[in-house]
Amino acid sequence: MQILLVHVLIGFIVYLYRPSAAILLPGTLIFLLFFVILRDNKNNEALMAAAYIAGAEVFYRMTGAMVFYETGKYTVILFLLIGMFYKGTSSKTVPYWIYLLILIPGIVVASITLDYDVVFRKAIAFNLSGPVCLGVSALYCYYKKVSTAQFNHILMMLLMPLVATTAYLFFYTPSIGETLMGGTNANYAASGGYGPNQVSTVMGLGAFILATRLFVIKNKVINMIDLVLLAMMSFRGMVTFSRGGMITAVVSIAAFLIIYYQKQQGRAQSKMLLRMGVLVVAGFSIWIFTSSSTQGLLTNRYQNRDAAGELKDHITTGRAELIETELDAFYNYPVTGVGVGKAKDYRFDETGTVSASHNEISRLLSEHGLLGVFALLILIFVPILFWTKFKNNYYFLAFMAFWFLTINHSAMRIALPGFVYGLALLYIVDEKKDPVHRKRLNN
Repeated sequence: MQILLVHVLIGFIVYLYRPSAAILLPGTLIFLLFFVILRDNKNNEALMAAAYIAGAEVFYRMTGAMVFYETGKYTVILFLLIGMFYKGTSSKTVPYWIYLLILIPGIVVASITLDYDVVFRKAIAFNLSGPVCLGVSALYCYYKKVSTAQFNHILMMLLMPLVATTAYLFFYTPSIGETLMGGTNANYAASGGYGPNQVSTVMGLGAFILATRLFVIKNKVINMIDLVLLAMMSFRGMVTFSRGGMITAVVSIAAFLIIYYQKQQGRAQSKMLLRMGVLVVAGFSIWIFTSSSTQGLLTNRYQNRDAAGELKDHITTGRAELIETELDAFYNYPVTGVGVGKAKDYRFDETGTVSASHNEISRLLSEHGLLGVFALLILIFVPILFWTKFKNNYYFLAFMAFWFLTINHSAMRIALPGFVYGLALLYIVDEKKDPVHRKRLNN
């Protein structure tokens, strides 16, 4: 409870004095660094620190605290590398080493094809920091044994900065009605003045974590607090008018419930059905309240209608055209691809449109060619093979759904999807129920 209040206070302080975020960020990084080093990463503190930064990245971006735009991804990578220094990696991580090596030829191609007026370092950092963050997260987490208690702490570290973000958003725009402007487009004013797509993504993840805690945590007081936070994050996610993050949250919650329900037995399943009923009622109540607060515009947005209720021609808000040009680049340069960061230039040359990719899959194919296909196969099939062997991570399907859906509407512009992909690969140990099988697992 104290940690929760501290993060609400952080959101309030940053709202009152925005430059304070530039002081809080380095202070947080130093604290987390000592948190990992002084404990020698004995309880996966590095993963907890990386989780906190992954959750805080959007908050510190929207408040202008980042020295470099990709600071969040760099820091997540740094903490996980420090963690690997203490604990190493599994001998079974070869596929992910191959995945990281696959990214290198695209840099070589880009060094040849990128225009002279493009800053090479920035182009590479912007387009590769996300995939590298995913690769390093996978290296750390694949076959990594963590106890259920440690795993819950990791999720808590991921959730707390999202609480600060939510508090900041409520202070920033307490009245949603004033931000609507009579349209159904993405709402920057309701997103803290930052990208609605990314805010919707982090609010969606927060809502997902809170929804799952209603089933995992058996404490009525905590459940009530989580339910209130769930309502607040869902509200803030929906009023961004960016649909991707909230739709992803709903799909991820459903994926979690499918796996978790199957793991329960008898009476536990009956109790779970009751909680699912509460969650559904809460979800509809949040939707009705939010739709009413937006004068029905939110309903129009999710029905792909404009403010007048007329059906729009395209549901993807231009994303389909972006994917089309990237697939066209893959068709024309199937072997080498156009090079890292070149897809944006290729799109401009072909269509005259200046826009970065919103889809990591099509970007991977267009910029890396055939090697991008191999990278994609690794990212999809390695986790599936892991799951068929060890079905002990009840968040696996949900995390994979979150990763896959997020990279299809927001690419890897933030560290979160790549980091969450890594969490899906953890081997979660129930110390009471699985003492024998866990000994067979080679770490």
